[in-house]
Amino acid sequence: MTTPHRATPRHSTTATTTTTSPSTSSSSTGPVSVSVAHLSFDSASLPNPPTFPAIIKPHRSSSDSSYSALSLSLRHRPLSFRDFRLLRRVGSGDTGTVFLCSLAHPSPPPSTEDNSSRTYYAMKVVDRVEAERKKKTERVETERRVLRMVNHPFLPTLYAEFEVSSRFSCVMMEYCEGGDLHALRHRLPNRRFPLSSSRFYAAEVLLALEYLHMLGIIYRDLKPENVLIRSDGHIMLSDFDLSLFSDAVPSIESPSMSQPGHDPPSPCLPITTHIRIFRPRKMQSLNAAAGGRLFVAEPVAARSLSFVGTHEYVSPEVASGKSHGSAVDWWALGVFLYEMIYGRTPFAGASNKETLRNIIESPLRFPHSPSPAESTFEARAQDLISGLLCKDPERRLGSRRGATDIKKHPFFKGLNFALIRSLKPPEIPSSKGPSPSSSGSYCRGQATTMARFEYF
Repeated sequence: MTTPHRATPRHSTTATTTTTSPSTSSSSTGPVSVSVAHLSFDSASLPNPPTFPAIIKPHRSSSDSSYSALSLSLRHRPLSFRDFRLLRRVGSGDTGTVFLCSLAHPSPPPSTEDNSSRTYYAMKVVDRVEAERKKKTERVETERRVLRMVNHPFLPTLYAEFEVSSRFSCVMMEYCEGGDLHALRHRLPNRRFPLSSSRFYAAEVLLALEYLHMLGIIYRDLKPENVLIRSDGHIMLSDFDLSLFSDAVPSIESPSMSQPGHDPPSPCLPITTHIRIFRPRKMQSLNAAAGGRLFVAEPVAARSLSFVGTHEYVSPEVASGKSHGSAVDWWALGVFLYEMIYGRTPFAGASNKETLRNIIESPLRFPHSPSPAESTFEARAQDLISGLLCKDPERRLGSRRGATDIKKHPFFKGLNFALIRSLKPPEIPSSKGPSPSSSGSYCRGQATTMARFEYF
């Protein structure tokens, strides 16, 4: 068996200037020694669990095995560090360490022969002192705020968060054993996804971005490294520390209102980002009463002057130092789809400086003309990418009505977005469960070194 190519990830960049927004702004059964930013604590020497309450929040169906296992183990008491067995470290970052873990005393206990019967979690241990020293506290809090808000099948499930001491805090989340799309692409022939696979992953990412925008959250860090693969093969968008909060004011629009010469309608149904937007039955009756009109909630008023993101994925307005808004996510979606199909990003240069110059000045080019066998499908993909990679954010596809317009593009013709979870994903990870020596989904970099963890 050949050893798969290990891809080198691209790291995000943060250079904050001014931001404005309309809103308020190996397996072990014994104790595991945890090292965080040169400080250590041992699970055997921990004091009695603090009285800080745990926050349990199921984000998917009640049949979710991970949440069900936690519910059985809770028994109406707060979770603590002692409730989990740390199996191995799967990554580390500026402010903490991430561990693969399982329940210390699951009910019922898993079979010793069948590793797949055990439920796994990802535990992020954050050192608040180190975060403050490195001026990362705001990013950590942004991440947690997003995790507390979201409730979507393609976004992370925050199972619990609790305190270990006055210095360390833990966040419990689901573990994605399928790795990320960046690593998966590098294992494919020519490091390219087929058009059908690219469409599938782009559609699920589009739905995740649509939901975030409805909550007034601009993601700002889309790239294949941040798209993880769950055990069922569907995606989970990760890494929200660069997100921007704003207000999304929902409105009802007719298709004709998006055409040139039509002024946008006055906002209606004022809903703040703290109110849950998805109410299926109410939305169905509302759409029926609206006579075919569309529900739109794009945070078009959000503005920031921060330089954030990965160089190959930043938009022209970010690269040139201008203010930016929600349209940066649709630019990044265009780069994402281009890389999925053609195996590279469209404006990459020999250096970050050259890449930024290409983003601002160079025209969009495609490697080749569509082949006769895939001419229509690939031509539609190129047309969608061209609309998303429009350098003028005001004319960019999605800049006015967001995902509502993007989902109507011919590239997605025949795809039922409402039923996409029932489709068979292009790649389904092995169901044997993570082995003690495997690199895991959250590991970045070479196997011989502890890689930088970019999930938080």
